[in-house]
Amino acid sequence: MPSPSPLKIMSWNVNSVNARLERLTALLTRHTPDILCLQELKCEESRFPFESMKALGYTAAAVSGQKTYNGVAIVTKYPISEIRRPFQGTELATQARAIGAFIQSVWVYSVYVPNGQEVGCEKFAYKLQWMHAFGGYLKSAHSPKDEVAVCGDYNVAPTSLDVHAPDLWNEKILCSTEERNALAHIVGDYEDTFRKQHADGGQFTWWDYRDLGFPLNKGLRIDLILASRPLAERCRRTEIDRNERKGSKPSDHAPVLAEFV
Repeated sequence: MPSPSPLKIMSWNVNSVNARLERLTALLTRHTPDILCLQELKCEESRFPFESMKALGYTAAAVSGQKTYNGVAIVTKYPISEIRRPFQGTELATQARAIGAFIQSVWVYSVYVPNGQEVGCEKFAYKLQWMHAFGGYLKSAHSPKDEVAVCGDYNVAPTSLDVHAPDLWNEKILCSTEERNALAHIVGDYEDTFRKQHADGGQFTWWDYRDLGFPLNKGLRIDLILASRPLAERCRRTEIDRNERKGSKPSDHAPVLAEFV
């Protein structure tokens, strides 16, 4: 059996891939990840910047786009041998929120979990439905022996360590018990790579554009790279690139990175 290849995987809610194309190309040049999972493309597949990715040595063969909203993609230096589109042929597939690809003997998914808007509303119920369905998909599609990375914007802060003001956010959207239970259903046999290496709180991936959210570090950690246990054993470094949240016209999310040896 061949030795596993080292991999540097990043995930970023880009919040409009074309509006932030300059920042995206700079990010790829600076970090040179092997795989980059993108969320919230806000464009149809025909408008995805394939040529810009190609110019940097990347292939974007796994793209699921949608006009104005949602959209996920996987950009990689390596060939993609298989693509999976969870929920294909079902009602949940009407929103472009999940795509998977087999790359270097690892299954990699880019996911964009629904926001839910407000606890108890119709969109919140859809969010829980989507999360439970995706957790079920992972359990049926992969065995515990598979190397799988599930990257994306989960729109859930896993614990109070991931919230700047836990009392303020208690049982609010992104921090409710129901959402955290739904996230636990997805996690299952997977590990939160960042939390595995960083025990302390206060490190976030999302800050509201309003009310000086970023300068005051009033954030949440809702962007995760989950790894199946065989892959998690290979994880040696994780990082949140806060610098990407600075400067001109940033996304409201910072990219997250995990390196596997």
